[in-house]
Amino acid sequence: MLYTIKGDNGTTKTFGCDHRISKSSIVAEALGGLDEANSFLGVLRAKNKKYAETILEVQQNLFIVQAEVAGATLSINAEKISRVEKIVDEIEKILPPIKNFFLSGATETGAMFDFARTLARRAERRVVAAKEEGKIKVSAETLTYLNRLSSLLYALARISSYIEGIEEIKPDYK
Repeated sequence: MLYTIKGDNGTTKTFGCDHRISKSSIVAEALGGLDEANSFLGVLRAKNKKYAETILEVQQNLFIVQAEVAGATLSINAEKISRVEKIVDEIEKILPPIKNFFLSGATETGAMFDFARTLARRAERRVVAAKEEGKIKVSAETLTYLNRLSSLLYALARISSYIEGIEEIKPDYK
């Protein structure tokens, strides 16, 4: 059955939790933010086969993060962080150095990666807030992974524009 009726009163339940929590709670917000980021990455993966393998790997890792936030004993490991760092390092070898900010939208793919980055950052903020409020426990590796994820998505946005030969536009601040 695709509906349970149990959440009709504005509550939900997470792993290992014998009581229901408000759907507006910081934990529900963190889980929702992670789900939004993961869902949009699905759109990116469906539209862009060039980066599909990397995106799929990130999506799988975000499910581990969601499980941990929900109370499961799963956690991101150092190998997953190293994998993200390796991809970003390889992209940085190709790109000209960053000297300023860029406006999103140089290419459709780049804009989509930029949007995914902002969703990942919001999810990260919600996870950190839930941790700071003592509502969840997440590992240091998970927090590091979420921080590196936005760097990965930014690198993918930039490299996709670079590969397409489209110059990124700097803000003019006028």
